[in-house]
Parts: sequence; C-alpha cells; structure tokens
Amino acid sequence: MAGTPDTRGAALDARGNPQAHNLRLVGHCPLDGRGDGMHINLKDGYAFFAHMGENGIGTSIIDVRDPSAPMLVKQLALPPGVHSHKVQIVGDILLVNYERTGKGDAPVGLKVYDVSDATEPREIGFLPMPGKGVHRVTYWEPPYAYLAGSDEGWTDQFLIIVDLSDPTRPREVGRWWMPGMHAAGGEVSTLPPGRTSKLHHAVVRGDRAYCGWWDEGLVILDIADKAHPKLVSHLNFGADVSGATHTACPLPGRDVLVVTDECVHNGRDGIPKQVRMVDIADERNPKVVSLFPVPDDADYYARGGRFGPHNVHEMRPGTLSDPNTVYLTYFNGGLRVVDVTEATAPREIAWFVPEAPPGRQSIQFNDIIVGQDGLIYVSDRFAGGLYIFELTGRA
Repeated sequence: MAGTPDTRGAALDARGNPQAHNLRLVGHCPLDGRGDGMHINLKDGYAFFAHMGENGIGTSIIDVRDPSAPMLVKQLALPPGVHSHKVQIVGDILLVNYERTGKGDAPVGLKVYDVSDATEPREIGFLPMPGKGVHRVTYWEPPYAYLAGSDEGWTDQFLIIVDLSDPTRPREVGRWWMPGMHAAGGEVSTLPPGRTSKLHHAVVRGDRAYCGWWDEGLVILDIADKAHPKLVSHLNFGADVSGATHTACPLPGRDVLVVTDECVHNGRDGIPKQVRMVDIADERNPKVVSLFPVPDDADYYARGGRFGPHNVHEMRPGTLSDPNTVYLTYFNGGLRVVDVTEATAPREIAWFVPEAPPGRQSIQFNDIIVGQDGLIYVSDRFAGGLYIFELTGRA
C-alpha cells in the first residue's frame, strides 16, 4: 500500500527528530488503558489481540474494518495465575494458550473456541496439560497444531503435536524434546549453569518444523510422521553471543531462515540479542550468513525497558507473503522493516518508534502480523495496545 509520509505519533530522538522513516501510523487502539499485548491474528475484519494477562484480560477482539479507527468490541476474562497471550485462527477455530504464571488452581493447556461469529467466541474444547501448560502455538493448516507444551517429568516446554480433526476433542499425536529434558526418564542436561533448554515455538513449512530452542539455538525437525518427529539438524549459536532464541522463520520460496533471539533484559543487561540470516540449502548443515543491522540511535538504552529484537511477521497463510521483506518488533526500538533480498547483506528500509504510552518510559513493541493488504498490526507489551501501520517507501 502507498501512503503519505506522516511522522505524527513518533517518538523523538536525542536530536529532537521524529523516529519514523517510510512507515505511517494508520490507526491505534489503546484498549481502554489495558493494552498489555502479545500475539495478534486476523479474521473477517477483526483483530484477535492476546494479552500478557496483567489486567485480568485474556483476549480482546477489535474491529479493524476501518483501520484508521479500530474499536474494541469484546474481551475474554482470565482466571488468576495464568495468562493466555497467544492466539491462532484457522477458519472458524480459535486456539488460545493457557500458561501458568503464578498461584492459582485454574487448569492450563490449550483452549479451543468456535469463532464463526467473530465477536462471540464460544469455547468448545480443551486439552489440559500438567506443569506450566502451553506457551506459543502454531496452527496454520488443519488438522494439526504445534505446541510448546509441558508434562510431568520434563524439565521445561517441548514440542507437542495436536490433532484437531475433532476440535471439541483435541488430542496429542506426537512429541519431541531435546536430549536431557526428560528428567523422569533419567536424562541429564549438559548445558552450562544458567542456560535453559526449552522450545519457544515451531514454524512449519511442509514436513519441516523450524524451532527456536531458547538457549540451544536452532532446531530443524522432520515432522512427516507426526507421531515420530525426527531431528534433521541443530545449530547452537554459542553462549557468548546468543540466548533466548525465539523464532525461526523460513522465507517463502527460499532456503533461508530469519532467526531471532528475544531481548529479555532491560537496558544493557545480558548478551546483546541478534537477528540472524541462516542458510538451509544444506539443511543438515545450516550456517549463519549475516546479522541484521542494529538501530544506532544512542539514546535507546536511556529510554528504559528492553532494546532488542523479539518476533517477526511469520507469513502464515492468509497474510502477506514476501520473501524479501522482514517485519520485526524491536521493543523500545519500535517497528523495523528490513530488505533481505541479499541474504548476506540485510538492509533496513523503514522504522517507526511511537511515543511512550501513558505511564511508561518507552514503547515496548512485542509481536506483529501483516495482512494481505499490507497493513501492519503490532502490539505493545505493557500498555500501548494495538498499532496499525503501512509501509510508504523502501529507499
């Protein structure tokens, strides 16, 4: 989409200039001040906006048929001690994670809703899970969903494949974990102290699952046999330069992955996190071919909160599919757009850093999805709510 350059709503850099380039803010919904947001999915002109859970809200439904004036129409409440900060929709089926975050006796696992009426979700199924429950879910094509789930006897969350042929009775059909995670089976982790083995989530293309495996880096699985996933390859980026590997996103039509490490610390704490381009032409020997450019404005660290990458637009079916453009959230670095036509030389072409939400030091952009029409939907982690942008240029 094309639009008139407009920097209204952008934060100012240390020199007093608006921090916006080639992106225009189209609309904003602060969600009545309860805008702690994470995952976003789109259906029939509505944005399903998953919350971090700090305000007792699990999912908000926002009318975005007029993207310049998005309106909150429905919110699903959340029991104490859990959050449901991830949503996935295929057809009329909505999946919502339930993950334990504190004290409370509410069951955790995977909730299934009928959203044939987008504004009136109706719970129709639930897959309970021992332990922490479900973190992120990938559900792109029925009947299978790919969960970062839990079970007794495992040290953390791992891959669980769920069959939703009957969405009222979701059932596990397969699982895979990294060696060392099944403590009850006698396995012992060989990771150094302070490092964690767990699946963040898998992005699926064909019979491959590309997994961000937190402090163990990239894992590629063969999932042709859903009951028995098999390891294809594992690339550990190294404890000195990597941690909290979040997303491994295959670019359509290319043998390249975009792999993000999530910034999990405020300010300058911890290892600076990177976004890597990984060549998978030889999938048994993946290799890093470049790093994304890091925004160079000196005042980001002074703004408070996290500064670094989180997630990318994953190009799920029904959304924008572009093999050469990556849309990335960068916490207080806002929204970044990177041209990856040359995998060895990623080039930043657009950015927008909004003003801080009321009561916050900085924006903390969290997750992102781009519609087929090119509109970009982004969530703020703590208070800002839903932001809608459009790309206005590439130079």
